[in-house]
Amino acid sequence: MQKIWIWNHDATRMFSDRAGRHYWFASKLQERGYKPVVFCANINHFTGETRELEDKYEIADVDGIPFVFVRTTPYEGNGMDRIKNWYSFYRNLFRIYKAVIDKLGKPDLILASSVHPLTMAAGVQIAKKIKVPCICEVRDLWPEAIFNVGKAKEDSLIGKVLKGGEYWIYRNADAMIFTKEGDTDYLREQGWLQEQGGKIDIDKCCYINNGIDYKRYRQQIEEEVLEDPDLEAAKFHVVYTGTLRKVNNIENIINAAIILRDEKDIDFLIFGEGVMRAEMEKLVRDKGLGNVKFKGYVNRQYIPYILSRSSVNLLNYAQDLYNWKRGNSSNKMFEYLASGKPIISTVKMGYDILERYSCGVTLEKCTADCLADKILMIKNMPETEYKEMGMRAQEAAQEFDFEKLTDKLEKVIASVEKSTLQS
Repeated sequence: MQKIWIWNHDATRMFSDRAGRHYWFASKLQERGYKPVVFCANINHFTGETRELEDKYEIADVDGIPFVFVRTTPYEGNGMDRIKNWYSFYRNLFRIYKAVIDKLGKPDLILASSVHPLTMAAGVQIAKKIKVPCICEVRDLWPEAIFNVGKAKEDSLIGKVLKGGEYWIYRNADAMIFTKEGDTDYLREQGWLQEQGGKIDIDKCCYINNGIDYKRYRQQIEEEVLEDPDLEAAKFHVVYTGTLRKVNNIENIINAAIILRDEKDIDFLIFGEGVMRAEMEKLVRDKGLGNVKFKGYVNRQYIPYILSRSSVNLLNYAQDLYNWKRGNSSNKMFEYLASGKPIISTVKMGYDILERYSCGVTLEKCTADCLADKILMIKNMPETEYKEMGMRAQEAAQEFDFEKLTDKLEKVIASVEKSTLQS
């Protein structure tokens, strides 16, 4: 199975960043003789930038990897317009796949990855039309994530429709990849496994977490330097990178900064954009805080350098807005690990990588007081202990290097190929 189509609605960012899960998978697969093609939307969800298309799609190459940009409808925020945007991606995949085959050849396999389930549904449906297998990759459990934030109720009509669609995808995919170690527990909780009388074969389900291109990450520290006086200041830098949404609980960081405002050598540096930024900046102004700096969006290429200047990194979330018992596969965790700096997690997680590798600490309670205490604990830690914790973080990052993760993906591809030949 040499020709592989990889579908990820939000891989748009990976084209410009030359980084991210499916760019790295495509790059590593290409090195091993495969011919990957990445499909994504023409709108960058993280920046709002739109790639204007003359037709329903456009093909462009980066590092020899073809990216197919699919036209989608404009949107702002996370309301109905975004759902319409998802549907337009789904619909246009059906409209363009034959034309892409004419230009790039028929795939041997489709890997359809969720940021929303419609991508996986399209993968299963189109794979059947062109008689190739489909691997579905679940990066967030839908619709469980929707139920957790209260946007729908599981026992409602829409909840039942979403659950039914999810079950249909899982049982019709030729293989399933889950990005959190405990995600297969969910299948058992639903009673969907064959051993429970359901229709899903646990043997076709596997786990491949997110990770990092470790070698490139270390190179970027030296090559992609971000000029920022706050990063160069001789202070203890508490760093958060990522989206500023409600689930990221930025207010908890601000409240910890209030508690630590008299610690003049501690700075809180927050890199990222999101719907909560304006409100959080106002809170900082209202409290007269000089120890919190909002740095805004930065290109992903600068993240390694930024984290190399950190003293401790915050894996900051709200405990009650997500089901953390299945683990965590956030990109930022692996970027944090690769930086070789200790990590503080504000939420308790199942399958805890920080605990497994002893490279960080987890709050007993998700409160500003607990966060402030842990920041001071790490700041006052003996230097030898601090460095050892950082070394263990780097060792953990190397276990999630994309060379090793691509080995796992190849095994899934081989298992699907074997099943296809047998059938």
